[in-house]
Amino acid sequence: MIMRPGQQLLLPASPLFIWSSLIAALLLNMSQNMGLWGRSAWVPDLLAVVLVFWTVHQPLRVSIGAAFVFGLLMDVHQGGLMGQHALAYTVLSYFAITIHRRLLWFSVPSQAAQVLPLFVTAHAVELIVRMIGGGVFPGFWIFLAPLLEALLWPVASVLLLAPQRRAPDPDANRPL
Repeated sequence: MIMRPGQQLLLPASPLFIWSSLIAALLLNMSQNMGLWGRSAWVPDLLAVVLVFWTVHQPLRVSIGAAFVFGLLMDVHQGGLMGQHALAYTVLSYFAITIHRRLLWFSVPSQAAQVLPLFVTAHAVELIVRMIGGGVFPGFWIFLAPLLEALLWPVASVLLLAPQRRAPDPDANRPL
């Protein structure tokens, strides 16, 4: 793959780190739902951010099937309509895979603007499924969640790419 000028060469991502970060995001989402805010509509979905990040950066390791499984786990945890998060995460992962090659050519703030429509779509799918299932409209604060998720994208990029940016043992024959 041709790299952008000034882009840093990254080390391979560890599968253990990828899956542990996804499980940590799942646990953070679960504890966030039980915490101070409860299931407020404006609270960002951290699992969705991490899932999109790894779907964009490692589409062969984290794919639509993983998104579906994590969505089912969130559905079971919240005790809501079964398949609501699974469908939203699956749609989110599908669109992330669709744009992953193009997205990596942009800077991180531009990437945040590019993934905002993905988060809006995922929340719209989740809301539509909830409304069809007889749920109530959570209020207009739901439109704040995708914006907060897009604002978390640069934070996720810094945190999740940090292990890949560490320098391997440089020497005279391997300056990289």
